Amino acid sequence: MKKYLAEAIGTMVLVLMGCGAAVSLGCTNSDPETVVGTAMAFGLSVVAMAYTIGGISGCHINPAITLGVFLSGRMNGKDAAMYILFQVIGGVAGAAILYALTSSSGLVGTGANDLQASGAGTIPVLGGLLAEIFFTFVFVLVVLGATAKTNGATNNFAGLAIGLSLVLVHLCCIRYTGTSVNPARSIGPALFQGGTALTNLWIFIVGPLVGGAIAALVWKGIETEEK
Repeated sequence: MKKYLAEAIGTMVLVLMGCGAAVSLGCTNSDPETVVGTAMAFGLSVVAMAYTIGGISGCHINPAITLGVFLSGRMNGKDAAMYILFQVIGGVAGAAILYALTSSSGLVGTGANDLQASGAGTIPVLGGLLAEIFFTFVFVLVVLGATAKTNGATNNFAGLAIGLSLVLVHLCCIRYTGTSVNPARSIGPALFQGGTALTNLWIFIVGPLVGGAIAALVWKGIETEEK
């Protein structure tokens, strides 16, 4: 139970700090500094939690990562299901805290993911879905590689590598979807924000899970035999 609770707490912090930064900075693609700030907030949140709860649960705080770890044979189905459940609970809790802060302070939004504005109106569903699949694939592949036993001493820096890769993913993906690559990060904020963020929520559940599954398959194909 302790590792499940750790996952809930870690995901709560990720949503509160990452989405909180997006709201505080007024993240918009027309202001590059707000994009960079939001990307850094999400990455730093992962780094902080990796070195806080990594020794307890491994600090997945992301159903796509948990799915990738499960499909790569590093955890059993029961733990994977419980991890995902508690990640979603933590994400909703983080969004609830953020909503309480913003609604009592005259601020708008919860940092929910949605298809972003483009020259033709908004990013089409296919574009957003592909972005979530491809960028989640890259992110989960980094996680699987950075935490592999074959990496030896570099495992000590896995949290830093994963956090920095999330910064990179955000810098590339915010333009399309605001960057989810994490269903638990998207569910809570969408529930409180509603509107198209809730209508399009399926993109931010399906896309990351597909990307995580592909990453697991690719990693199993390229990893060495040593476990």
